[in-house]
Amino acid sequence: MMPGLRQTNAFHTDLDHRGNPLSVSEREQLLKPYLPPRPAKQEKGDNRPPSSRPRHLQHQPRIRPALLHLLHYTLFTLLHAIFSIYIRFRQVYHAIVGRLLAILHYHFRTPELIKRDVRRLSKVPQHLSVILELPPEGGKRDRLEALIVDACEVAAWSACAGVPMLSIYERTGILKSSLPSLHRRISKTLTSYYGNSPLKPTLSLRAPHLATYSPPHSPEPAVHGDMVAAQHPHLTVLLIDAADGRQTLVDLTRTLASMAQDRKLAPSDISQELIDAEISESVMGEPDLLVVFGEGVRLDGYPPWQVRLTEIYGVQDNNAGVGYSVFLRALYRYAKAEMRFGR
Repeated sequence: MMPGLRQTNAFHTDLDHRGNPLSVSEREQLLKPYLPPRPAKQEKGDNRPPSSRPRHLQHQPRIRPALLHLLHYTLFTLLHAIFSIYIRFRQVYHAIVGRLLAILHYHFRTPELIKRDVRRLSKVPQHLSVILELPPEGGKRDRLEALIVDACEVAAWSACAGVPMLSIYERTGILKSSLPSLHRRISKTLTSYYGNSPLKPTLSLRAPHLATYSPPHSPEPAVHGDMVAAQHPHLTVLLIDAADGRQTLVDLTRTLASMAQDRKLAPSDISQELIDAEISESVMGEPDLLVVFGEGVRLDGYPPWQVRLTEIYGVQDNNAGVGYSVFLRALYRYAKAEMRFGR
């Protein structure tokens, strides 16, 4: 209940509506309707339970919550310290192992050494895919240069290991900006590995929805007397980005739905085999092995349809970036993997 105008003036002036001064009892009577009810006094020997007593008479625990808070804080700090120590030791262990493997298995840009490393493998992936990341630091030209160097090195390792097809995924698609320039850089890297050897593999470069770039200046097979050397190995490099992933599935879904509405395609004809054939033709088929060179296994928008049966390999806490030791360990892991295909 709110006081009226007359009561408000009386409160401020201590005068009634006739202008007469108010006594103490009259002022108390004027305030009484607007005061909260007075709580009843608790008599001595009140045996009511604490919950039924007025709130200001109930006992407020203070020590027990403080002890519980201290216990929780101590347990949290202890678990955080143990987990931090574990993470640090794990990072140091992986860094030492990675450094030792990089020293023991360095290729020295020699194809024979890479072939020796993979000679004992029972199988080599026919389609190898890697995920490369654009460096976050530096100028745009320097970042692109570092990315191109990594792509050229991986292409050279794949050619030396006998991998016929390599797909390189980079989320932004900046590698697709100039296929002829990237082709020249990869060819230059292959020359630094093979020199003028007739065994230098030929190279073709392509990307989804773009024409294949394969210059017609491949070396001719060498002839030794009446014997013709074996056919030159060929490396196909495919460049993909995030636009070739989920967006391709969306576009294919819209196309199939439109064809079904126009009665150009029966809904019963839309099967997994049809979707797989369309995606393989427009983007690529399923790779046998996917290598992630980051600190953890993060696909970062990689085309999802193509990795249903793909062996994915990544090194935990890998801070060295693209390295030959990670590439070689991935090939060893793939050679030992059992492809059960759901059985």
